[in-house]
Amino acid sequence: MNTLHLHLTHLDHNYKIIRDQIHDSTQCIGVIKANAYGGDAIYFAKRLELLGIDKLAVAYTEEGIQLRKQGIKTPIMVFYPQMDSLRTLIAADLEPCLYSKKLLKSFKDHLDKMGIEQYPIHIKYNTGLNRVGFPLDHIQWVLEKTQLSQFKLESVYSHLAASEEERPSKQCSLQISHFEKIRKKHIETSRTLPKFHLLNSSGIFNYPEFQYDIVRCGIAFHGFANKLEWDNLLKPVAVLKSKISQLHQVEEGASVGYDNGWIAPEAVTIAALPIGHADGIGRHFGHSRTSVSIHQQEAPIVGNICMDMLMVNVTGINCKEGDEVTFFGLNKSANSIAESGNTISYELLAGIGPRVKRIVHS
Repeated sequence: MNTLHLHLTHLDHNYKIIRDQIHDSTQCIGVIKANAYGGDAIYFAKRLELLGIDKLAVAYTEEGIQLRKQGIKTPIMVFYPQMDSLRTLIAADLEPCLYSKKLLKSFKDHLDKMGIEQYPIHIKYNTGLNRVGFPLDHIQWVLEKTQLSQFKLESVYSHLAASEEERPSKQCSLQISHFEKIRKKHIETSRTLPKFHLLNSSGIFNYPEFQYDIVRCGIAFHGFANKLEWDNLLKPVAVLKSKISQLHQVEEGASVGYDNGWIAPEAVTIAALPIGHADGIGRHFGHSRTSVSIHQQEAPIVGNICMDMLMVNVTGINCKEGDEVTFFGLNKSANSIAESGNTISYELLAGIGPRVKRIVHS
């Protein structure tokens, strides 16, 4: 019915492109949070492991545990560990990114109770994104605490708020300046020198001179880097397909969909597709904002998208029930589809629901 095809050879290509952007000595963290941005985290992790990724990263502890259960041995960072997951995080040999005094103290308490020393941790600073992270005036406190024997400080990092913005970017310049000061303090004070990282996918292309010791890559492995010239170097991994459930004729003036969402301006042929906002195709894609491809012809989505179905105008397209429909993929960018619904590729990809069958092409 509905299928999301994942082309791992395109992941191979994208990995090579990212490696080409950075120095041989620079490490790469593969970010596969949110089920690898709506794909399949297990297949992505195994493929990146084969390609030689240095570390993997997830958002939450449970995501890392799932990878460990599938035999992933690569070090796994947890970006946003929660207080109630610290014990299971340690049991799964995951590496926490600590971003507050309360979290760091709690993690130390767990290590003390378990008699563990030199556990690998990462420290996240807030340099301007204002999401999570230690504020700049906590540097001295962090420096003191990370010298304790319970911890092995693996890396120190922050996150640019607008890494794809045209240079010069006032926001990015200020954040880089803050991070340089943080880095200098840690180099001067740390017992063992941690690695430093600042760049995400867009930053790898836009700020290569600030790649430091490691870069973090997530969406670029899927074929997107938030600017057309960078996207053109990459290949989309995911292709979303469906099939026509029913064709029917609609007379001029008749309505289609909930709330009289679309009025036919003339006699038309409508195709119903078995996919809706429960599968990740939000209502914001309706009302002819977005089209699908049927036999390489564009068919606009008409009216309001339903929970489980949507309708497209296939007038003039030679098609039949059961024919294949493509939403996005190799020849039609998920990014362009996302833009038509006033959103971004991250949301579109990550929102593809579990009813959509994942088919992995090696």
